[in-house]
Amino acid sequence: MARPRKPLLSTDRIVETARALVDAEGLAAVSTRRLAAELGVSGPSLYNHFRTKDEILEAVADSVSAQVDLSMFEDGRDWRTALHDWAVSYRAALRDHPNIVPVLARGPGRRPAALRLADAVYGAMVDAGWPPAQATSIGALMRYFIMGSALGSFAGGFVDDASAYDPADYPHLGQAHLLAEQQEKIDERAFETGLTALLDGLARQYEQVRGVS
Repeated sequence: MARPRKPLLSTDRIVETARALVDAEGLAAVSTRRLAAELGVSGPSLYNHFRTKDEILEAVADSVSAQVDLSMFEDGRDWRTALHDWAVSYRAALRDHPNIVPVLARGPGRRPAALRLADAVYGAMVDAGWPPAQATSIGALMRYFIMGSALGSFAGGFVDDASAYDPADYPHLGQAHLLAEQQEKIDERAFETGLTALLDGLARQYEQVRGVS
């Protein structure tokens, strides 16, 4: 009887396996030896697709960027609505893959999906009437805000032990031990609050820009 064939090794399969490993165990867990074992292949066979571990991590990062919806920049939404909806989609992708954020935070480099993302945001802002320099600043500002929100949970950073918050030392943290159990709700609300404030500020700047032009 013929032996069952192993799935063919491909770039996509390597990236998917590496992404799952990063999601489960973090960046430090990724090595060519570990990936080869997970894929059931010999280590050298990976080098037919990627020269280094860093190239694999770059590809994983770009696979996450590719999950971000960009349709809002093409379907007629005004610039503010488009930025809001894109930020929500971007954060959702990072929330699902938080361990890859440090790689994404380095910038797009040569990653195709990340460059398409940057191009879409910049192009939409310029098309909406923002001067090129300010369009660049908006792209940077949004990335700082979204990446920062994905680096950790504010609510999850508080322990659920009431004794940690002695009122003699922390008179205003009497309910802090309850934050962790409402982590998702609090973090989502904080993100929306910050995003709204950010967009409100940009809207005021936009009125000034349009008034001058």
